[in-house]
Amino acid sequence: MPAVSKGDGMRGLAVFISDIRNCKSKEAEIKRINKELANIRSKFKGDKALDGYSKKKYVCKLLFIFLLGHDIDFGHMEAVNLLSSNKYTEKQIGYLFISVLVNSNSELIRLINNAIKNDLSSRNPTFMCLALHCIANVGSREMAEAFASEIPRILVAGDTMDSVKQSAALCLLRLYKTSPDLVLMGEWTSRVVHLLNDQHMGVVTAAISLITCLSQKNPDEFKTCVSLAVSRLSRIVSSASTDLQDYTYYFVPAPWLSCKLLRLLQCYPPPEDGAVKGRLVECLETILNKAQEPPKSKKVQHSNAKNAILFEAISLIIHYDSEPNLLVRACNQLGQFLQHRETNLRYLALESMCTLASSEFSHEAVKTHIETVINALKTERDVSVRQRAADLLYAMCDRSNAKQIVAEMLSYLETADYSIREEMVLKVAILAEKYAVDYSWYVDTILNLIRIAGDYVSEEVWYRVIQIVINRDDVQGYAAKTVFEALQAPACHENMVKVGGYILGEFGNLIAGDPRSSPLVQFNLLHSKFHLCSVPTRALLLSAYIKFINLFPETKATIQEVLRCDSQIRNSDVELQQRAVEYLKLSSIASTDVLATVLEEMPPFPERESSILAKLKKKKGPGAVSVTDLEDSKREGGELNGGGDRGPDTSSTPSPSADLLGIRAGPPVGTAPTSAGSLLVDVFSEAGPAAPSAAVHDDGFLRFVCKNNGVLFENQLLQIGIKSEYRQNLGRMYLFYGNKTSVQFASFATTVSCPGELQKPQLNVQTKPVEPLVEGGAQIQQVLNIECLTDFSDAPLLNIKFRYGGALQNLTLKLPVTINKFFQPTEMSSNDFFQRWKQLSQPQQEAQKIFKANHSMDTEVLKAKLLGLGAALLDNVDPNPENYVSAGVIQTKGQQVGCLLRLEPNAQAQMYRLTLRCSKDSVSRRLCELLAQQF
Repeated sequence: MPAVSKGDGMRGLAVFISDIRNCKSKEAEIKRINKELANIRSKFKGDKALDGYSKKKYVCKLLFIFLLGHDIDFGHMEAVNLLSSNKYTEKQIGYLFISVLVNSNSELIRLINNAIKNDLSSRNPTFMCLALHCIANVGSREMAEAFASEIPRILVAGDTMDSVKQSAALCLLRLYKTSPDLVLMGEWTSRVVHLLNDQHMGVVTAAISLITCLSQKNPDEFKTCVSLAVSRLSRIVSSASTDLQDYTYYFVPAPWLSCKLLRLLQCYPPPEDGAVKGRLVECLETILNKAQEPPKSKKVQHSNAKNAILFEAISLIIHYDSEPNLLVRACNQLGQFLQHRETNLRYLALESMCTLASSEFSHEAVKTHIETVINALKTERDVSVRQRAADLLYAMCDRSNAKQIVAEMLSYLETADYSIREEMVLKVAILAEKYAVDYSWYVDTILNLIRIAGDYVSEEVWYRVIQIVINRDDVQGYAAKTVFEALQAPACHENMVKVGGYILGEFGNLIAGDPRSSPLVQFNLLHSKFHLCSVPTRALLLSAYIKFINLFPETKATIQEVLRCDSQIRNSDVELQQRAVEYLKLSSIASTDVLATVLEEMPPFPERESSILAKLKKKKGPGAVSVTDLEDSKREGGELNGGGDRGPDTSSTPSPSADLLGIRAGPPVGTAPTSAGSLLVDVFSEAGPAAPSAAVHDDGFLRFVCKNNGVLFENQLLQIGIKSEYRQNLGRMYLFYGNKTSVQFASFATTVSCPGELQKPQLNVQTKPVEPLVEGGAQIQQVLNIECLTDFSDAPLLNIKFRYGGALQNLTLKLPVTINKFFQPTEMSSNDFFQRWKQLSQPQQEAQKIFKANHSMDTEVLKAKLLGLGAALLDNVDPNPENYVSAGVIQTKGQQVGCLLRLEPNAQAQMYRLTLRCSKDSVSRRLCELLAQQF
């Protein structure tokens, strides 16, 4: 780039900047700026033509004034005129002014585009770079339309200079990020990929950023980059620092390029070519070996560059999850960082080990560092590091160490930072439930949790302990005894009172034989907390009192006296007053039989997905990597976290508006006896016919259109849970088969078939075999790998056969694999959305359905379902704020199908109008059929 001569110093600009800096007040600064603006305006409007130097000087002044925060409404044309100059400094200032001040809607954009075209065709590398930088800085759709086809040609041309290639690659990347639909590589794909073999390292570094972004959207088109990336990485890793002298950073050869190559490889599965895979494994082993070598420099830059490559290599090893030796070595290397003096390294090590803990190959290796992680939780000064330590303990927990980890987390909760207490509470509750060795330990843990961090125990947590106590006869007496003792503390948290009121109201009779916990003692203990509680808790206690009248007739007079007092029947709160009046009347006029019927013990709760786990995932956020997402499917036990949202019934719960009865989930099914198996799998059991049948069961199919986890099927013998994850056109499904009986299942076998049109084929489903024997109360896991080849409508079928007590059982289920599972969300502005909507205007591209609402029209529920669909939910796009719009691209191996969705609810009529427009008509129809049944 040409040097700036002394004549380009622009003395007038330097004087103006000096004057501004010397201003004593804001008023003086504004006065000086206004004076200068008037002078510049008069110069631009004067009869005398300005030379290039003067224009450049005045445009620079305007740019400086704009950067001070003042509006500039003139001078744009003079800046455009500078673009036609043959002097570098004048052209540079013109492009700088345009990049900063000209927006994409400017009327001058056509003139600017013409000047840019002239510079791109000039073959002057300096002018070409300036033009490319301007395109990238502005990045408007107009510029993408004008230059998206020109820039790839410049990028791959043989006579283009290396500096221009670098600028062209980064410019194209910017345009692809802003307008991906306009940047079509097509014929240029293979030539862009081969830039990885370019001799100039700067070109390779710029090109790989572009290729990585393109690969994430179109992996199949760029899959040839894998072998080239491995080859380039191998050359860098095996080179000495002197071989790449110009690109060596503190004795580390090309660290930025190495990191980008490793990141590119994470877009693809392990190479199928044995030679390429072997070479890549050698590279990764070399990187791990170099991490063990003594540092070549004591400078922090050396260790930073070295560790950056190491962490990207470990991320790639975790991504492949197929090399046990490398996974264990990576774990050991990270373990060394856990006690490193550098806080950032400890943080990154803990974060990476969270992911390693979810691999079946490295889970045991991660567990060996449990004491170090516990120490980090207790002693780390940085709260973010302590939070990662808590995440890692959560991820490494299994049946062998659950008690130790839960105890440590409970201990830490007493002094934990307020910002992470709620998340810690949820994790303790989930682990206690998931790995409970016995139910009494679970009850003790949750009550301790309420005692230690009651303010952070959400309703989901105490609802959950009540559900489990109600569903387990063997723990009800222990729970009643334990909660009675906990309530005797002088200061009880209100959540403890809620749990105590509910459990004693239901099962107080189980401990009433002890004089120390007689019915009257129980009532007096609960009532002593009454005046300290909030209105919802008082409402729950009133419900407990009426239950006491049914359980203990001898307390009737005492309780009626409490209900009859003015503070109850004339309470200012309508809910409390109504309960007191109705309960008093019920206890007075109802016979013993009627009272026993109305106030009978709560039935077992039906199974529903755990609301605690759902809340933890929601707290983590949609973009965060949560250890809950993968860990359950890969480690010992692999249980599903069953359970529900449902809390106590309306006669005992504070909030009449909450969905505690599970009304929105459909009517409960009759319950079957629970086994002594997994707490998570078999907390709630639904009875169903156990007779052998080859009919297809698709009852649970539609429930999984907008979610990926839950219980797919359950009868008296077998429970089948499902957990799935999808990325682009690939999916992985984990099936969990739980034996609910105490008798072994023999000859257990499963097959997956693709009926109808799927045999073309449209889906490729690969299954791993399952164990032929399933012990009583045990659970086994099966993994299915799914590849979407093209769009489809029929789902694959799962056939299960096994022998139970000598009788052959035959079961066929429809697997919840639907076309929307392969959605990739697409963010759009309002203009882009409706412009694309108009482009998809052919009749066959649209599918529309008007239907009556089948479920509650709650806003949050609708949003959750639309997000679960897989497309991006776009805010502030539709002119009607009541409507919902979504956009996404369905990824198949053969093509991409763009989809736009518009849902228009009519709350008054309880109706919906659903409109889908897709680039392929069969996808529009299928999505419309599926979604119309979800709302």
